[in-house]
Amino acid sequence: MMSNRARRMAVHHMRHQGGFELNLIPLIDILSVMVSFLLVYSTEVEVIQNSKGIEIPQSISETMPAHSVVVMLTKTDLFVQGERIESIKDVQADPAATLGPLSAALKRPLLVGRDVSETALAAREITIMADKSLPYDVLKKVMATCTDADYGKISLAVLQKEKPVSLNRSPAA
Repeated sequence: MMSNRARRMAVHHMRHQGGFELNLIPLIDILSVMVSFLLVYSTEVEVIQNSKGIEIPQSISETMPAHSVVVMLTKTDLFVQGERIESIKDVQADPAATLGPLSAALKRPLLVGRDVSETALAAREITIMADKSLPYDVLKKVMATCTDADYGKISLAVLQKEKPVSLNRSPAA
């Protein structure tokens, strides 16, 4: 025989023993918001080829780089669009103001294109990614060679700093 308390507990358990269901609507809402957020903010990211051998300087510039030919200068080598051209030691040893192998690589038909007008030649862009520890004379030769190869706009790749430098602050004592 069953006591009153046991009967009440059995009825209570039978009443609340319904099938459990998972409501997916709030989960779908959250996922759709996350997808739209990622789509909006992923379009502003510019991916530039990078090498582990380059430590890029920082800047407070707000403008984003345009798609262009990329010249990479690591601590040991010079690359154009990922292809090794010559070593930095050869660049430093070359007494000329411009670099012959780099100029030949920049004037290739794949990089220049066919039937380019004079105004289009002056508007061509090139991005130089250089390690911040390289001597200035190496960078100067590379920039002179880019100008000689009819690249009108030269950009230096930098990393954007987290916080802009305040110009009104007093020097630390």
